Amino acid sequence: MKTITNLLRAAAVAAAVLCLNGCLGKVMCNYALLPSEHGNEIEADRAKTEDRYPGIIKWYDTLHESGVFKDMTITGEGGYKLHAVYAPACKPAEAQGTAIVVHGYTDNHICFLNLVRMYRDSLNYNVMVPDLHYHGLSEGRAVQMGWLDRLDVEKFIVVAHDIWPNDFMVVHGVSMGGATTMMVSGDETPDYVKAFVDDCGYTSVWDQFTNNMVQTFPWMPAKKAILNSASNYCQKHYGWNFKEASSVDQLAKSTKPMLFIHGENDDFVLTEMVYKNYEAKVKGYKEIWIAPGSAHAMAYKDHPAEYTKHVRDFLTTVKKLQK
Repeated sequence: MKTITNLLRAAAVAAAVLCLNGCLGKVMCNYALLPSEHGNEIEADRAKTEDRYPGIIKWYDTLHESGVFKDMTITGEGGYKLHAVYAPACKPAEAQGTAIVVHGYTDNHICFLNLVRMYRDSLNYNVMVPDLHYHGLSEGRAVQMGWLDRLDVEKFIVVAHDIWPNDFMVVHGVSMGGATTMMVSGDETPDYVKAFVDDCGYTSVWDQFTNNMVQTFPWMPAKKAILNSASNYCQKHYGWNFKEASSVDQLAKSTKPMLFIHGENDDFVLTEMVYKNYEAKVKGYKEIWIAPGSAHAMAYKDHPAEYTKHVRDFLTTVKKLQK
C-alpha cells in the first residue's frame, strides 16, 4: 500500500512538472514570437534610424515622395499580405544587379536604410526591402524567426526579378534577416540568384533562444525542458519548431557564394556562431569578415567604408567566378 501511495505521489509530481513546463513553454514561445513591438512602431523606428544615420530619413523620404521608392504588397505563406518597398539603381541603365535586403527581429523596411542606400547609391544595384511576416506594414500571426520567412523571401525574389529581369541578384540580411538569408541559401533558388550576405545571423533558433534564456532568465531552472515545451507549442500553433529552423543545416546544402559578416563583440547573437555557420557551408565560394570591436548589428555603423568595400569586393569576385 505504501508503494502504491509513493507511486501515486511521484505520478502527481511528474504530472505537475509536465503541466508547469507546458504552461511555461507556452509563455516562453509567445514571449519570443509575439513581442509587443514588432516593427509596427514606424515613427519610432524612423527616429532611431535617423539618429543612427543622420540625413538618411530625408534621403528616403525625398525619393519616396518623388516616386523613386514605391510600395507594393504580395500574398505570402498562409495568405497574409506582405509589404515591401523597392527602387531602381541610382543609375538604372548601368545597374549592377538587384539586392534584396532583409531586416532583423522586430525591425522593418526603415531600419536598414543604410544598406539600402549602400546598394542603391554606392554599388548601383536595384533594391527591394520586404517587411517580414508580422513586421512593419505586413500582416501575420507571429514572428517566424527566418524559417517560414525564407519562403516569403523566395517569393519576393521572383517578384523583384519580374521588375528588373537581370541575371545577378544578391540576398543580404542582418540578424534574424541574416538567418533568413542563410536559410534561403539552402533551398533551390533561381539561377539569377548569385550570392548571399549574412550579417550576424544565428546558427539556429534553438541555439539563439537558449542563449537568450541564459541572458534574460538566468534564475530559471530546467531551461532545456521549457525550451522543448516552447518548441512543441510553436510546432502545434505556428507550424514549425526551433530545431528545424537551422541556418547550419541549410548551409550544409548551400552551393552559391556567401559572405559572412559578424561583430567581434557581439554578445546577443554570439560571435562564435559565425564560425559555426562558416564551417557548415562546405560547398561553393565563401568569405568571412569579423568587424573589429563591433557589437550586434553594428558592423556597418562602426565601419561603413570597410563594410561597403567587403561587400563590393565580394560581389566583384562572385561575378568573376561566373565567367
